[in-house]
Amino acid sequence: MATIKVIDVVKRVEDLLQDTNVRWPRLELQNWINESYLQIVLMRPDANSKTATLTCVAGTRQTLAASFPTGLRLLDVVRNLATSSSKKVVRLINRSVLDDQRPSWHGETNTVNIQNYTFDARQPKEFFVYPPATTAAQVEIVYADAPGAHTLSEADLNPAGSSTEIIKLDDTYLSSIIDWVLYRAFSKDAEYAANTQRAVSHNQAFMSGIGVKTQSDVSSSPQEG
Repeated sequence: MATIKVIDVVKRVEDLLQDTNVRWPRLELQNWINESYLQIVLMRPDANSKTATLTCVAGTRQTLAASFPTGLRLLDVVRNLATSSSKKVVRLINRSVLDDQRPSWHGETNTVNIQNYTFDARQPKEFFVYPPATTAAQVEIVYADAPGAHTLSEADLNPAGSSTEIIKLDDTYLSSIIDWVLYRAFSKDAEYAANTQRAVSHNQAFMSGIGVKTQSDVSSSPQEG
């Protein structure tokens, strides 16, 4: 859950930079905060995952963009939701299995009851369903969504101000957000050798922080058995 205010992030960054809206304008810091969200979600799609109902188009090929224009990647198809459906779960299947066993599966009769879906990581914003869907078919999906961007004014970004806008990712990503902003800030002054090294250090800290969180989440996630 996100509870930390954007101005608090700006304050922490400015304390580390020893700068107050001079060398690194706050609007620039805001741009890098927004950029950090995209970098984090790129590495951890679950950092901004959402569960939603997708109404299918007729046929096998379904896309996120049709219903969720800011969707970045499909994570799972869970179950049927249409009122007239069986409400059964939908299972992932390798497309080659369908291609081998039912070569004409794309042309089979459309139905409201989806049994399987296939996914290709090279096309993260689309998937195929089997049997082909009718326009009445609905499935519950989990997808990674673009976090969106802050558009606060320079006055709103003043740490001494009253803005209550919070960050767009969970508070656990605070250190990674700050490391990314510092990496970009010191990269701006890369003509100074010391700043170049600091930029590298913060980029490494960002990458390491995301990696450590990934390992921690995997080790502590619910497991069968």
